[in-house]
Amino acid sequence: MPGTAYLDYNATAPILPAVRDAVMAALETAGNPSSVHGFGRRARRLVEDARAEVAALAGVAPARVVFTSGGTEANTSALATGAARGNGRRVLVSAIEHDSVLETVPDAERIPVTRDGTVDLAALDRMLARDGGTALVSVMLVNNETGVIQPVAEASRLAHAHGALFHCDAVQGAGRIGIDADPLGIDLLTLSAHKLGGPHGVGALVVRDGIPIIPVLRGGGQEQRRRAGTENVAGIAGFGAAARLARDAADGTDRLGRLRDGLERRIAEAAEAAGVPVLIHGRAAPRVSNTTCVSIPGIPSETQIMALDLAGVAVSAGSACSSGKVKPSHVLTAMGVDAGAASSAIRVSLGWATGPEEIDRFVDAWSALCRRRARATAGS
Repeated sequence: MPGTAYLDYNATAPILPAVRDAVMAALETAGNPSSVHGFGRRARRLVEDARAEVAALAGVAPARVVFTSGGTEANTSALATGAARGNGRRVLVSAIEHDSVLETVPDAERIPVTRDGTVDLAALDRMLARDGGTALVSVMLVNNETGVIQPVAEASRLAHAHGALFHCDAVQGAGRIGIDADPLGIDLLTLSAHKLGGPHGVGALVVRDGIPIIPVLRGGGQEQRRRAGTENVAGIAGFGAAARLARDAADGTDRLGRLRDGLERRIAEAAEAAGVPVLIHGRAAPRVSNTTCVSIPGIPSETQIMALDLAGVAVSAGSACSSGKVKPSHVLTAMGVDAGAASSAIRVSLGWATGPEEIDRFVDAWSALCRRRARATAGS
């Protein structure tokens, strides 16, 4: 909409024009991709071309890509596969994982993180050394709230040294940093289209050769019997287009980094001018270029989101998947952030259509919140 600023790309990126074209073209293609006639073969070609594009994004062979309904289903299948190796063995997940990981295996042991938001590798090593063995370790590539990049290669090395599979939710990393599943030591990798400017409702689980998948959906032979149900041809075609564009996103990443750094500098200056405290979480750690997680202690996240929305600015508090609920971030809590700061955090995330005018609109609206906070403090 004109006069607004959409800064919630970590929730969903607006669809890219080339993706929209790919989806529309696929919608005009009749045929079930499992059918052997010409219509079916044309639909199958769309699926397989997209599979090759998604595989290239992850640095793997196309046969290793299993299309799913999204990141949540891919995570669920990965965790079910790892847990099936159990026989009393343990599942370890980082304390900052997305809820689609944490709630799938609620009794999994939580790997702590440091105050800067990175997985504590020394703690993981100690946990793996305990008796009982470990079936699976799950550590995300990039945290969805702070943008902090996790030490995936080191964590996977520790997991493999103890005979465990390694799963990585790379939903927030794809298109923002390079992904090469094998050098990173990833056995099971999760991707999602709508974070890349692709359509909703399609994702992928990338599987190392030789790992038998426990499918979430059963009943048909699709996806080499690893995920039953007729493929979402239009969504998959859009995913392929988004994956192709994401591989060429380095210049855009640099541009977003400059915008994000300017935003953080300006809000720090606005907070100082208003005399209010401000915290940017994970700033000391390596981060992707598009994400800022910031707190103004004393103004609840929900209040900030509503005020910014009224000013035409869309941001979020943590994950968008707890729809309609604004609660203190489990990610910030795991980082040792106090309850007041955790409950006043918002996430600003930039993307392909973000320009200086959106940054200006956010900074102006956010600065007004700072001034309101300063007046409230002075009057108390």
